This record gives sequence, structure tokens and C-alpha cells, in this order.
Amino acid sequence: MAPAGEVILIDDDDDLRHALAQGLELDDYAVNAFARAEDALARLDRNFAGVLVSDIRMPGLDGMALLRRALEIDPALPVVLITGHGDVTLAVEAMREGAYDFIVKPFPVANLSAVIKRGVEKRRLVLENRALRERLDGASDLEARLVGRAPGIIRLREEIAAIASTGVDVLVLGETGAGKEVVARALHDFGDRAKGNFVALNCAALPAEIFESELFGHEAGAFTGAQKQRIGKLEYANGGTVFLDEIESMPPDLQAKLLRAIETRSIERLGANRSIALDVRFIAATKSDLAQASMAGRFRADLYYRLNVATLTIPPLRDRRDDIALLFFHLAREARARYRRDIPELTPEIEADLLSHDWPGNVRELRNVADRFVLGLWRGFGGAGPAATRETSQQPPANGPLADRIAAFERATIEAELKRSGGKLKPVYEALQISRKGLYDKMQRLGIESSENE
Repeated sequence: MAPAGEVILIDDDDDLRHALAQGLELDDYAVNAFARAEDALARLDRNFAGVLVSDIRMPGLDGMALLRRALEIDPALPVVLITGHGDVTLAVEAMREGAYDFIVKPFPVANLSAVIKRGVEKRRLVLENRALRERLDGASDLEARLVGRAPGIIRLREEIAAIASTGVDVLVLGETGAGKEVVARALHDFGDRAKGNFVALNCAALPAEIFESELFGHEAGAFTGAQKQRIGKLEYANGGTVFLDEIESMPPDLQAKLLRAIETRSIERLGANRSIALDVRFIAATKSDLAQASMAGRFRADLYYRLNVATLTIPPLRDRRDDIALLFFHLAREARARYRRDIPELTPEIEADLLSHDWPGNVRELRNVADRFVLGLWRGFGGAGPAATRETSQQPPANGPLADRIAAFERATIEAELKRSGGKLKPVYEALQISRKGLYDKMQRLGIESSENE
């Protein structure tokens, strides 16, 4: 069973050190206890995944000097100082220098354990964000376009790489906001047509009366108001790619003309008799089931089969929850560059909020949340709390006793993991790195119910 977290404990008082170590081990922490700060320093590096706890008053290297040395190794390392009543002023000064927290003697081990728990969670987020940043910095261009490590997104990148240079027509399937145009642009940019034009056309946004002219162009005088020749989207894309989004919205009469253009790779402008050859790749995108629509007569079956040479499916965000943190961090970095703002701290409460959401708007919705987060405007999915939090029964209250805040955070985190695992308990206690009994006890104490019977 994985420990709740790592703790390096330094105290020259043998009895206190032993008692603290024993109490923390009962709370499932892996404790390395030392009598001298010099010995503990050798165990510290930037990858240390826990909390450093040290007494302030010690012979040799004292707690303040240890704090400075530890923060030289990693400025984000959580350091908790143990202090007597007479050293509170010194401990406050240590907080200004970067200490995570301090605790005043005498104290119950449970109080120290609560501080360590928060420190471990913060450390986990710091290390996770570093790993995300390194992964994004080391990603290929295609991985930077389609961020994620879920099997569905990995397969999608492999399929794009396989067909990008073939010129084959492609049908892209995905829900609203899933990134269909991102996939289409990747097929264009990583293929042989990258130097040609990429022309995107939203079939649902064009009025029916101008659709044909937009697509095929027209000659001067072809109809009332056609005062001069116009080059259509298909002709403009010659040598490149045409992306037809929401293809299911195309008027039925134009579906027949589009089918002919795809089959013959040629068009005629409105009002002209001359055929113009096309060297164009067609990429169509839809959120609908075109096979079902064709059987119902809402979409031409022959056009569907002509477009469906290669089909790429974008998994919805709710089906790749392991990608949410990685993708959110990526989008927040993009927002930071656009708005020239620092990325606020990603707290455990915010992460739990992101993981518990269903994301009906997919990546587009996540991008909007990342933008608001960087701008300091995101108020959570509850919509009423302070920036970057959610004031609901599942979120830590903005004020009140520490025990109530901790209980609310634990409830939100456990419920988010239960939702993520589909109610299965084993993935929850493994993800939270607590024992099975520990999870049951917490759920009973917090009034959390599960549908799983074990």
C-alpha cells in the first residue's frame, strides 16, 4: 500500500522525534527521522515528493539555516518548522523567507499531520506541474497541437501522422468543441499541402442563398448583385485543403454539386461554362451520425460514402480525464502568453473541480476556463464564490474552523475521484494513496455513499 506521503523529520530531542515519527507513521506517512539537519540534507533533491519538518532550535545547523539550504535546493519545497512559544516571532520571519508553515509546541500529532497533509498535496501539484511543463516542452509539434496521453488521443495522432501526406479525403467525427478544426489543420500542416491555402467553411453559418456562390464562385452578371467575378472557396483552396465543418448542415441541392466536385476534382463558377480543375483535399467534419442521417434521407448516402474514405474520431474530454490536468496546464500557458499574466496557483480544490466536471463543451470549454483562470475571473462551476473557487457544499468554505475546511476539501476530492472511477473504490484509494480501510472510514465520516458493493 502506497504511503500517504513522505516526511523528513529533524529534531534533536530523541523522545519527541520518536513520538512524532510514530504518530505520523500511524497516519500512513513514510517518515525518515534525523537528529541532525546535516544528515537530512543529503536526502533532499528537487524530486523529493514530501514535506520537510524541522525544529528551529538545534545545535549545529539550526532550523532557519536548514530552511535556507533546503530552499536553495528547491524554492517550492514545503518546509514546516516546529517552534516553542518564545520563537513565534522567529517562525513568522521564517514564513516570510519561504517556510510553508510552523507549529507551536506543545501540539497534538494530529495537528502536525493536518499541516503535512496540505503540504504533501501542494508538493504533489508542484511536481505534477513540472512534469507537465517538461512533457509539453519536449513534445513534438503534433503532440503540442493535440495534447494528451489517453489511448484515444495517442491513436488519433498516429492516424494523422499516417495519412497527412496521402492526400486522401477525410471525415472527422467529434462532439462540439472537441477540436475538429485542430485535427483538420494538423492534417494540412503536417502533409504535403502545407504550403497551400487552408480554407475553412462552416456549413451551418452560411445562408442557403449565398452558399453556392461562396463555395463555387460566380462570374459577373451571374445573378442580381453579382457585379464582378468572385473566386469561390474551393478554387481559392487549389493546391491546399478545404475544411467543411458541420457538413450535415449543407443544403441537399448543394450536396449533389459538392459530390460532383469531389468526384471530378473540378468546378464551374456560377454563370460560366468553363470547367476549372481542382487540386484540393477535402476534409469534412460532423458531430452527427452521417450514416444514420443518410438512411433517414437527411444526407446524401453517396456523398457520405465518398467523404468516408478515412475517418478520424476525436474522443470527448470526459472520456480522457487523465488528460484534463495536462491539457488545462497547456491552455493556461497559452493564455499566459496572450494576456501576459502569471498563471495562478493550481490548488487541490481547483483540480478537484476540473476533474469532477462533465465538460459538455469539451476542449473549447476547457480553453475558456483556462483563459478565465489566468485572468483571475474564474469563479468555479458553482459561479458564486471567490475567484478560482467554488462555493458549494463540496468546496472548502472561505471561513470557519480548519477542521470544517479540511473535511469539505476531503469530501470534494473523494467525490471527484469516485465520479472519475465510475463509483469503483479501488481506483480511488489507489489514486489517493490511502488504505482501503482509510477510504471507507473517511467516506463514512463524511457521509459519502458509493454504489459499489464490495
